[in-house]
Amino acid sequence: MKEAALTTGPAEKQDANGPAVTPPDVSADLSPDLQMPVDLLGLSFEELEAVMVAEGLPKFRARQVWSWIWRHGVTAFDDMTNLAKSVREQLSAGFMISRPRVTSRQVSSDGTIKWLLKFADGNEAETVYIPEEDRGTLCISSQVGCTLTCSFCHTGTQKLVRNLKVEEIMGQIMLAMDELGEWPATQDGRKLTNIVLMGMGEPLFNYDNVRDAMLITMHHEGIGLSKRRITLSTSGVVPEIFKTGEDLGVNLAISLHAVRDELRDELVPINRKYPLEVLVEACRNYPASSNSRRITWEYVMLDGINDSDEDAKALVKLIKGIPSKINLIPFNAWPGAGYTCSSKTRIDRFSKIVMNAGYSSPVRTPRGQDILAACGQLKSASERARRQSTRA
Repeated sequence: MKEAALTTGPAEKQDANGPAVTPPDVSADLSPDLQMPVDLLGLSFEELEAVMVAEGLPKFRARQVWSWIWRHGVTAFDDMTNLAKSVREQLSAGFMISRPRVTSRQVSSDGTIKWLLKFADGNEAETVYIPEEDRGTLCISSQVGCTLTCSFCHTGTQKLVRNLKVEEIMGQIMLAMDELGEWPATQDGRKLTNIVLMGMGEPLFNYDNVRDAMLITMHHEGIGLSKRRITLSTSGVVPEIFKTGEDLGVNLAISLHAVRDELRDELVPINRKYPLEVLVEACRNYPASSNSRRITWEYVMLDGINDSDEDAKALVKLIKGIPSKINLIPFNAWPGAGYTCSSKTRIDRFSKIVMNAGYSSPVRTPRGQDILAACGQLKSASERARRQSTRA
């Protein structure tokens, strides 16, 4: 259902209140190899201009290279036919345009595609494409693993390894566009119309890289995806929420799942650091929020845990005055999960209470369940295999 600027802050020690919610410093294993080519997928337009100048090339070359990468999806400099052969050879010697390697590709019976992608250091993350009648949504990851340990989430059972770099975030988008035949990016009838940062990891614990990647995605001379077509989902990293609205203005989704602090402390442990009152106030002041740009509250339906009439009424009271919609998510079971999904009758009752209060509350249709690609199920196959091997 988150390296040039890899700064996550110091790790916090675990205390009696439960696991820490600030991610550890995971940059130590990413020391740059000076012999490695520079990956142009990780550069902003301004950085690409600076690179061209540093190479002794005119600044206008940046616009040409940028267009080939982000408008046409090329991965080889030899395909940049409006560059002189000497320029192409010069760029090939010190730069690259990467794609992650596909370890596995699975297609669900409902058309959902899940890729397990391997990056240069051997770490893996998952990306999911969800086709619908009126749109196609790509769910991308921002970290390898996750630090949040939400008790109902399969992804949260995999420990955080590291943040994804800008080029690794962008590589997920580019690979999907390759497969879907989306080049040139300006063509009509796009299959990939929306991006959601709801894959592995907490995007706001990798804020700088996520921000830079989304700015590249929205650049009008490249992929050109509107900020209204991008949704960032967070479990509640309050200090970065306002920055997200100011810097990106994308849609905001909050992984809420409980309306009482004592329950949310258990389901979403980051609540111990940023409790509901603080989180809701941050959402109330989100710069991009309006009646036409509502905040989405994600609420997984857990049988007998958070699905009562009283919970529904408390939810309505909690978000009063905030332009909102509530996304009710039937719990997607995974091996070893300690929860079961609320019944359809209970979900419908919950939804009716919320709708009667004036809020849209669609029930999300689970997609890709048969390939463990549904909300909360993402977890790399390599990690599952490693754990199974350890148990054996």
